[in-house]
Amino acid sequence: MTYERALPYSFMGIEGPLSRFENASVLILPVPYEGTTSYGSGTRGGPKAIIDASRSLELYDEEIRGEIYRCGIHTLPEVEPLVEGPAHMVKRISGIVGELYQTDKLIVLLGGEHTITVGAVRGISKYIDLSVLQIDAHADLRDSYQGSPYSHACVMRRVREICNDVVQVGIRSISAEEMEFVMSEKLEGEIFLMRDIIDDEGWKEDVIRKLGQNVYITIDLDGLDPAIMPAVGTPEPGGLEWYEVLSLLREVAESKKVVGFDVVELAPIPGLIAPNVLAARLIYKLIGYILLRG
Repeated sequence: MTYERALPYSFMGIEGPLSRFENASVLILPVPYEGTTSYGSGTRGGPKAIIDASRSLELYDEEIRGEIYRCGIHTLPEVEPLVEGPAHMVKRISGIVGELYQTDKLIVLLGGEHTITVGAVRGISKYIDLSVLQIDAHADLRDSYQGSPYSHACVMRRVREICNDVVQVGIRSISAEEMEFVMSEKLEGEIFLMRDIIDDEGWKEDVIRKLGQNVYITIDLDGLDPAIMPAVGTPEPGGLEWYEVLSLLREVAESKKVVGFDVVELAPIPGLIAPNVLAARLIYKLIGYILLRG
């Protein structure tokens, strides 16, 4: 059966049997939450911008040599933000993702701010031993920031309280408080600073070796270089390039069982569509790496 390109509000614009929940191998969960941003704002618009951009993409992927969407992709309704605060939002996301995990489908969250990752990790870790790979410019290891332990600046501190195996890649902004925590907890080997991996040909193998078998991936788009991803709230120079990120994600998907991932912190810039397209293409390719590997 041939599918015509349609433009419903669904990831990649697909409709018909392959977009239905019961037939899908992938669940897209938009979470337009923005409650603790501390510099540039606009991440609440990220999920819609990603879905809109995805509908302009070719369904065929030249690297994978196939139409990834034929695995079945269902786009769920947006998770409505709660006004009670980030702790309540994390709890809500945890409950939703925990239920979705039991369907045995790949769970993909579209952010929104990075705080949503804590909820996703909590929800899945109730059922399996989970390791986490973070791609990010920032360590996000503060214990509290601007009065909240659930600030976007505290995400990986909370994740490390849940999971033993956590690997952070592309970091190039870290506070004195965070570095003190890294040293006291002996985490140096789990944090791959951007300045250290530039000339290290074996860094990807080291990342994979430090992850457990079940992996959740969280991609803060400011982990990429702002030359290709300027649409973020807290850009940092000197980030990962497109093919570097793809190579790492491909190797992780080939070596581990990736049970879910999120792409967060897209803050769309009016009139500039390239970052939105990049985010959408990154998500589509990562789905392909996970479901069509080998």
